[in-house]
Amino acid sequence: MRVDDLQSRIEKKLAAKTASDPKLHNVYLLIHSDKLDLHWPMAAGQTDGVAADPQQPYHTASVGKTFTSVMLAILVEKGLARFDDPIANYLPADMVKDLHIYKGKEYTFDIQIRHLLSHTSGLPDYFEDKPKRGKGLLHQILDNPSRFWTPQETIQWSKKHLTPRFPPGKGVHYTDTGYNLLGLIIETITAKPYHEVLHDYIFNPLQMKHSYLSQYSQPAIKSEHPVAHIYMDELKIHVDDYRSFSSFYSGGQTVCTLEDQLIFMKALVNHQIIQKETLDIMKQWNKMWLGMDYGYGLMRTHFIPFAQKYIGWGHFGASGTCMLYFPNLEVYIVGGFNQTAYRSKSMNFIFINVLRKLAKTCS
Repeated sequence: MRVDDLQSRIEKKLAAKTASDPKLHNVYLLIHSDKLDLHWPMAAGQTDGVAADPQQPYHTASVGKTFTSVMLAILVEKGLARFDDPIANYLPADMVKDLHIYKGKEYTFDIQIRHLLSHTSGLPDYFEDKPKRGKGLLHQILDNPSRFWTPQETIQWSKKHLTPRFPPGKGVHYTDTGYNLLGLIIETITAKPYHEVLHDYIFNPLQMKHSYLSQYSQPAIKSEHPVAHIYMDELKIHVDDYRSFSSFYSGGQTVCTLEDQLIFMKALVNHQIIQKETLDIMKQWNKMWLGMDYGYGLMRTHFIPFAQKYIGWGHFGASGTCMLYFPNLEVYIVGGFNQTAYRSKSMNFIFINVLRKLAKTCS
């Protein structure tokens, strides 16, 4: 199969998948390789009757955690913080109070910035962890879309209703609570709101002109295309109408285009944002799930154990989003399926229809 034929086949697969699955409404995918001279932006489906376009902005979900972690890394390189600093140095007393009590012992003052970055703090996750009584926060977000949640409120809710999992450094538990804390730490260090730092340190220098923090900022250039909706199974969510989605904040509330995310990943891979030594620190991996490791705001995925060409790093999001680099293939893959039911299915699509065929075609 010729490389040009592969692009056409992937596009047809995307269109067929979107047309055949009633839960899948819009899909965006970009495959890029300087080595292979590839740049394939693709889209399928629609948003409110408007055909999907590869230039269309969409919500990146937890891919935004990588932006947060890189901002912390920039502050570390500037000498304004250290990865092993206690988080209590940067947070108000009322937030620190009773933040991490595990089996009757206080561990709050043992939590370091690196623990939050790597999900090793032991703190619970307000997004997916369920309280012993009452509804989880995600249900409250969906039930009351008009309520605006500040990051401070998500942390207080987590303290009141959830229980830490283990002492800091003694395990891995994915936690959006930890990443909202990181956003507030960034605000303390810079004396600026998180969204301003996001633009000042990442979006503006890299000229990511269509990227912004939903409900907090605006892109440098407004897209001529509508922002794609997110779907949670059958539920369609226009995030601008769900003020309650403000709760995701520095854990994953960014809106970007495919091209903007590619700009970011290429700059990260080529050490144009942070130094190689800092990136190497961020790629200290801990096993999180089967086939998935976590560093400092970075995921490493093993699609096939011991097959180096299928190992990539970057980040995934709960709505089937991804921003990845595969070093052994020298290929970037950025995408969004905008459907929480496709969290795993999106990864399977990328492996079966993109990576395997690309590796075979270009070998």
